[in-house]
Amino acid sequence: MDKQQKIAVLGGGSWATAIVKMLSENLETVGWYMRDSQSIEHIKENNHNPKYLSSAELDANRLDLSYDINETVSKYDTLIFAIPSAFLESELHKLSISLENKIIFSAIKGIVPETGLIVGEHFNTEYQIPIENIGVITGPCHAEEVAMERLSYLTIACQDEEKAKKMATYLESWYINAKTSDDIIGTEYAAVLKNIYAVAAGIAHGLGYGDNFQAVLMSNAIREMKRFIRKVHKMKRNINNSAYLGDLLVTGYSTFSRNRHFGNMIGKGYTVKSAQLEMSMIAEGYYAAKSAYKISLENKAKTPIIDAVFAILYEQKSPKKEFKKLTDKLD
Repeated sequence: MDKQQKIAVLGGGSWATAIVKMLSENLETVGWYMRDSQSIEHIKENNHNPKYLSSAELDANRLDLSYDINETVSKYDTLIFAIPSAFLESELHKLSISLENKIIFSAIKGIVPETGLIVGEHFNTEYQIPIENIGVITGPCHAEEVAMERLSYLTIACQDEEKAKKMATYLESWYINAKTSDDIIGTEYAAVLKNIYAVAAGIAHGLGYGDNFQAVLMSNAIREMKRFIRKVHKMKRNINNSAYLGDLLVTGYSTFSRNRHFGNMIGKGYTVKSAQLEMSMIAEGYYAAKSAYKISLENKAKTPIIDAVFAILYEQKSPKKEFKKLTDKLD
């Protein structure tokens, strides 16, 4: 392994912190851009992120921390973006230097609202990054369990198999098992959709539905995911693989899932705004629901779960009534 590989993570949240932790166990130096200068100083002094994943021990001596995105981008060849999709474009607008010749990996599980594109497509279309220089880092994996060093699995997708394999080696450790895939678009859409389905699972729990219904909901969700992804990017894939089904299950069932937590509050009667204010982290499923609903309509995909979540979050429809209608559409 080339311990001198120049890789930087952009983002200051839980997933960014987890990826930094994984990389710093294999590389001598990891670049890390975050907007919060106070958090940077805290990490330098105390070796942990004060706001996110504070239980994760970090080696500040291996981190090249900066709150200047241009400084980080100029120094590193491979950039891992872990900025919430709703704020990605505003961060990219700060760039005064080109992303040309950079290798981009997305650890963002959302759709860019300005373009309605998944992150890989956004970089390819809007920033002319060749598709072979774009990759995706996805689960099934929760940042919180990385912090606790519990056995976790990652999927690294890239059309260039060699780039995917290299990134996998930089992230692997005794508690991280990284697999590769060439389905960059399918795995990224799966990472987006599973957040919407986790919101649905949370709404169901908040409304008082039990485990029996959740099993039916998740069973229908994986089939709905398969229909959706086949419409937007048809290729041979096994939807039961961990990158698709596994990531869906851990996000839909886990107590660590912020999307499930967000949905649970909606089911209990919180408004969208009040639920967002109470959460200290971004629920990507909220933003994804709007874009996925639009894509579903454009591609004539049958997506009753996405439709129900959209109606509740964006049309202020009653969660109780929408889920009553949804129960009649599931099998």
